[in-house]
Amino acid sequence: MNLRRRIALEANRLRNHNLQQLHPLRQLFWECTLRCNVHCRHCGSDCKHEAEQADMPREDFFCVLDSIARKCNPKDVFVILSGGEPLMRDDLEACGQGIKERGFTWGMVTNGLFLSKERFEALRQAGLCSVAISLDGLQDNHNWLRCHPESFKRASEAIDLLISDGTIKYDVVTCVNQRNYSQLNDIKEYLIHKGVSDWRLFPIFPVGRAAKEELLQLPNEKFRGLLNFIRETRREGRIRVNYSCEGYLGDYEGDVRDWLFRCAAGVTVGSVLIDGSIGACTSIRSDYSQGNIYHDDFMDVWENRYQQHRHREWMKRDACKDCRHWRYCEGNGLHLRTADGRLLVCHMKKLKDEI
Repeated sequence: MNLRRRIALEANRLRNHNLQQLHPLRQLFWECTLRCNVHCRHCGSDCKHEAEQADMPREDFFCVLDSIARKCNPKDVFVILSGGEPLMRDDLEACGQGIKERGFTWGMVTNGLFLSKERFEALRQAGLCSVAISLDGLQDNHNWLRCHPESFKRASEAIDLLISDGTIKYDVVTCVNQRNYSQLNDIKEYLIHKGVSDWRLFPIFPVGRAAKEELLQLPNEKFRGLLNFIRETRREGRIRVNYSCEGYLGDYEGDVRDWLFRCAAGVTVGSVLIDGSIGACTSIRSDYSQGNIYHDDFMDVWENRYQQHRHREWMKRDACKDCRHWRYCEGNGLHLRTADGRLLVCHMKKLKDEI
């Protein structure tokens, strides 16, 4: 590792430790539904068209926002609606309006299937200001992953809506797997041709349905190939591309995303899950909940719990115990840990071909 990268990582390490001490809430995810209009092969939460867990009443979530507003400036906390598929909620506009009226900005994560022009305009009027939308390959591979024959067409149309509107911040998210890996350059050209400005690429980690499909995880050489593709695309400068937030990447740090690695779960990122559980990043599927909104005050939990998220010495076990990368990695993303603390994916081992 060159000196410049090491200095940057040292500064990033100090910044991360400072944030762990201060833990300012900056993003709040709301898992507003577990219903979904597709049946993705890689779903981490096993969402269905008719979920066993009912949608959370919006008034219950509004109580959380009121708790936050008593301690924080709402303008400093960005609310992200996730699922399931948020557009399954008929009252999504009312949800957004209530968030907006309380002074918070909000966005959503969507597959775009139900994002008609009329609904988009209604959501925009309700304060929608950010969208992350999934496009997981060209038509065949996207529809294969999403298990819906219209998924690619509707996602592509939804992206066109976002581009033509010009007022909503957005990015296109691609889950990279063995089927679409060879298409990465074609996907890039497709997005550039459409006028997409921001593209974010994720590997798929083995949780939920994804744990059962070998084709969804990249072997080591393709994982390295993905990072090399991102690095070269960033050097081209024709589209702004980032690797996802997960995972410490060693010599790739500073080359494949606009920030250096940090796991913000429970540090600047909190969440309210469908059953009221108070958590962190919604990518964490193991049970690291810190309380429940139905018997705990959210901000009391945020200020006084989350010790597993903010003090990571407990992760220094097993493969991490004597690892020379611990100083900058500190156990990788928490979403890559099982409930008993076992590490599911080590990016440095993948990069060094040790698995």
